[in-house]
Amino acid sequence: MSLNDTTRGNRLHIGLFGRRNAGKSSLINALTGQEAATVSEIPGTTTDPVYKAMELHGIGPVVFIDTAGFDDEGELGKLRVARTKQAARETDIALLLFSQEEMGEELHWREFFRKQNTPVIPLVSGVDAWPDGGKELADTVERAAETRPLLVSAKNKQGLAELYQELIRALPEDYEQPSITGTLCQEGDTVVLVMPQDIQAPKGRLILPQVQTLRELLDKGCRALCCTTDKLAGTLAGLKESPQLIITDSQAFREVYPLKPEHTLLTSFSVLFAAFKGDMDYFLKGAEELLQLSPDAHILIAEACTHKPLQEDIGRVKLPRLLRKKLGEGLQLDIVSGKDFPRNLERYDLVIHCGSCMFNRKYVLSRVQEAKEQGIPMTNYGLSIAALLGILPQVALPNGKKYVKM
Repeated sequence: MSLNDTTRGNRLHIGLFGRRNAGKSSLINALTGQEAATVSEIPGTTTDPVYKAMELHGIGPVVFIDTAGFDDEGELGKLRVARTKQAARETDIALLLFSQEEMGEELHWREFFRKQNTPVIPLVSGVDAWPDGGKELADTVERAAETRPLLVSAKNKQGLAELYQELIRALPEDYEQPSITGTLCQEGDTVVLVMPQDIQAPKGRLILPQVQTLRELLDKGCRALCCTTDKLAGTLAGLKESPQLIITDSQAFREVYPLKPEHTLLTSFSVLFAAFKGDMDYFLKGAEELLQLSPDAHILIAEACTHKPLQEDIGRVKLPRLLRKKLGEGLQLDIVSGKDFPRNLERYDLVIHCGSCMFNRKYVLSRVQEAKEQGIPMTNYGLSIAALLGILPQVALPNGKKYVKM
C-alpha cells in the first residue's frame, strides 16, 4: 500500500439495503460507473456484501456496500441476512430501497438505522420500469415513512445527481475523523516513531497504523524519524534537542519508557487509535477496571485482523502472557478475530480490543455501544498494556491531557 492510499477503514461507508431484486446491485453499478456488483434477475444473486471503493466529488473517499436482500429465505438466507446486519453496523449512510407497497421490512430497517444514529436516504429504484415512474409507490412510502423518497433509475441515470446531493447533506457531523496525533505535536516538531520490525511486520512492509501515523506527521509538517527499538538510544543521542513526542508500538513500552527524555511525550500507535477509531473515555475507564479484575475473570480479546496466528502474536500470546502475569493464571481468555464478535457479552468481565486499523470508526463505535448497553467495560491493546506495566499516567493522550484516575 502506498502512503497516499485511503484504506477502507478510513472511508465513508455507504450501504445499499433492500429486498432481493430491489435494484441495489444495478444502482451501485450506476453510482460507481463500473460493474462493481453482479446484476441478475435471479433473486439472491448477491450473497456476501460487496465493497467498492471510489472517490465522490464533494465527499471524498467512500466505499459502497452492496448487501444481500433482507427478505432472503432458508438457512442460507439467514446467514446472508446476518451478513447484511453486520454491514449495517459499519454503514455511515444507508440507502434504503423501497420496491413494493408492503414495506414492513423496510420500516423495520429504518428503525434499526435510527437506533444506530445512521442517516437514511429512502429510494424508489428502477422507476424507468414503472408505468407512472414510481410516483404512486413514492406517495405510499411518504405516508408510511413520513419522508419523500428519491425516484432513481440505474438504467437512464434519473435521480442520480439528486442522490449525490442528498449524500452530501446526509454526511454525519463527525464525518471528518479526528486527527490521529491530536494536539501532541505540531508543525516543526520532531517526532520519533519506534517501529519494531518483527514477525508482526513482515519484511518489506510496515503495519497500517505506522503508515497512517507517519503520513499524518508528514502532512502536519513534523520532522518524523523512524527507528527500531534497538536503535532508539542511538537515535535520541544523535539529536541536538529532545523530540517533542515518541510514538512506539505498545509491545515495546517496556523497553522505550526508560529511554524517554524527561520532557518528551510518550504514546503508542494503539493508544492513538483508541481515540481515532473508538471511545477514549470509555476505554480509559476500562483500562482502570482491568487492574481491579479478580484472578478468575473472563476477558474477551478482539482482533480486527484475520491473519493466521503467528508466533509471539501480540493479541494471542504477548497480551495474554502479560495479563496472566499481572492478574493470575486463572484468567479465562476468549479470542475472536475479524468480524466474529459476539452480540452477547454478558459472560465477560472486560473486552480488550485491538487498535482497529482495519475497521471504520462507525463499526468500532457500534461494538462500544453494545458493550455499554450490556454494562461491560472495554479498553484496547495499548491502554491495557500501559495499565498492566503501571505507566498509564505517564502516557500522553491525543487530546494533550494526561490520564487521571477516575
